[in-house]
Amino acid sequence: MSQEQFPLLVAGAKATGDSLDITAPFDGHTIATVACADEATIEQALATAYACYQNRDGWIPIPERIAILERVAELMTEQQEHLATESAREGGKPLIDSRAEAARAIDGVKICIETLRTDSGRVIPMKYNAPSSNRIAFTQKEPIGVVVAVSAFNHPINLIIHQVAAAVAAGCPVIVKPASDTPLSCLRIVKLFHEAGLPVAWCQAMVIKDNALAGKMVADERLGFFSFIGSAKVGWQLRSTLAPGVRCALEHGGVAPVIVAPDADLDDAIPLLTKGGFYHAGQVCVSVQRVYAHESIASDVASRLAQAADKLVIGDPTSDKTEVGPLIRHGETDRVADWVDDAVAKGADLITGGKKISPSLYECTVLYNPSEDSIINSNEVFGPVVCVYSYKELDDAIAAANSLPFAFQAAVFTKDIDTSMRAYNRLAASAVMVNDHTAFRVDGMPFAGLKHSGLGVGGIPYTMDDMQIEKMMVIKSGEIQ
Repeated sequence: MSQEQFPLLVAGAKATGDSLDITAPFDGHTIATVACADEATIEQALATAYACYQNRDGWIPIPERIAILERVAELMTEQQEHLATESAREGGKPLIDSRAEAARAIDGVKICIETLRTDSGRVIPMKYNAPSSNRIAFTQKEPIGVVVAVSAFNHPINLIIHQVAAAVAAGCPVIVKPASDTPLSCLRIVKLFHEAGLPVAWCQAMVIKDNALAGKMVADERLGFFSFIGSAKVGWQLRSTLAPGVRCALEHGGVAPVIVAPDADLDDAIPLLTKGGFYHAGQVCVSVQRVYAHESIASDVASRLAQAADKLVIGDPTSDKTEVGPLIRHGETDRVADWVDDAVAKGADLITGGKKISPSLYECTVLYNPSEDSIINSNEVFGPVVCVYSYKELDDAIAAANSLPFAFQAAVFTKDIDTSMRAYNRLAASAVMVNDHTAFRVDGMPFAGLKHSGLGVGGIPYTMDDMQIEKMMVIKSGEIQ
């Protein structure tokens, strides 16, 4: 297979000569070479984007934005299988799941269009006291400014739609820096936006090898909004460097707790927990990691989950038979192995798994009752490992689930409405799934990490709202009664 070359996607930028080889995490094969941005390239991109925003006469009208998005959806549909296959190759997510991701991304573009067609301002109450008499007030939305988006590796098609398509729909010039591990899907999609009629100046993309240079871009005062998806350590650090007035949204990870009540339907729950725990080898911010099962069923839950995990096909992500692919880097495989070994050494029962299959593949692993002082007990594993804990009282499970400084999505399996409501009311989470796994998501719903897990609300309509300001007009007239 020939090796692709990806140039800079920055308006007016010259080639820097610096490049990055992109390798497949499964076998280390080099699949493409990507041109990298230097300081001059970053300045060119920022100046271009800011000039687009400053020239209000040149803002793209809503009907044109809708037409561009409609064409993007058409192009993505035409290339859906290619996008999915190449995403599986560069990121390691199995083809069956990459196909689902590509379909979600196309639907995400359509959500942008639907939101544009139905989004509006509001009427502000007036005439309710003497100072507001003879007045009416209303709001309309307009773009907030230049958007800089820094993206993660684990959903290389869909995350770009959430960040880039939302910015285009909101009318903002956008600069996107994809993850260096998986930039190809982003670059392909940005090129589809250009092909659909969006001027290059309004949507630029670049790979930046130097983290210090990337940090300078994020800290630039010309930004209006910063969108970040990635680790908490990096996200909070970058937020601290933002110029005054720059708004942001941060999406980090969590440790997604699940409570399994004694009356839960395990025939229904186990397949869902298996999917939620081992989907994309656990490299998802809301992957099932901690399962709190009542003591009467905990051993059975762990055993049945292990049996289901053992049946999963682990291997080449470009094969449509594979259900679990590689971790993104060999160092991550080693880290997961170290964390599992640490948990076992400190008393956890290894129900299944616990071994490296290759430098990039790790067995689907189930641990039973890891100790409080084990690394995996209090950190996001971001790998194919699920921990099952036994509990006596529901409130004890809720307290354990809430004991860490992460709060994202959680779940409870039960047939009892009171149990589900008690869990919903008391779990520290932005969303609680009842009889479903923690990784459930559709792209129009709010998606928010709380505490260390993030800031702001994701989900396409909510992101578009973040990327706009609501500007009010107040009209005074004696004819307003």
